[in-house]
Amino acid sequence: MKHPKVATNQPTAAVVLLLMLLLAPGSEATIACSDVVKYLRPCVSYLEKGTGKPPAACCSGVSGLSSAASTSADKKAACECIKTAAQKINPNAQAAQALPSDCGISLPFTVSPNVDCSKIG
Repeated sequence: MKHPKVATNQPTAAVVLLLMLLLAPGSEATIACSDVVKYLRPCVSYLEKGTGKPPAACCSGVSGLSSAASTSADKKAACECIKTAAQKINPNAQAAQALPSDCGISLPFTVSPNVDCSKIG
């Protein structure tokens, strides 16, 4: 019996990068992982295929998550949630890295597979 393919660290990090694009400095509160998933669900197909442009619903979700994850605690929680979710979907690293610019969002950090969620703030 075949076992499901487990994502490598690189794609997982790529999705974490996606999270970072959503986040900018804030203060205290915690966004629910279910909310993070809801915002990013429209991006899953794009991230798995790694081709074309993200759908409008994906970019809307990214923008919505960016607004919702306004505090430092929210950003860290969203980062951890995205890292966990990435292990289940095996995203394309290049697509995840391109998502911010493809959605017209600029990030104040470098997208990297070595993202440390504890340092997001």
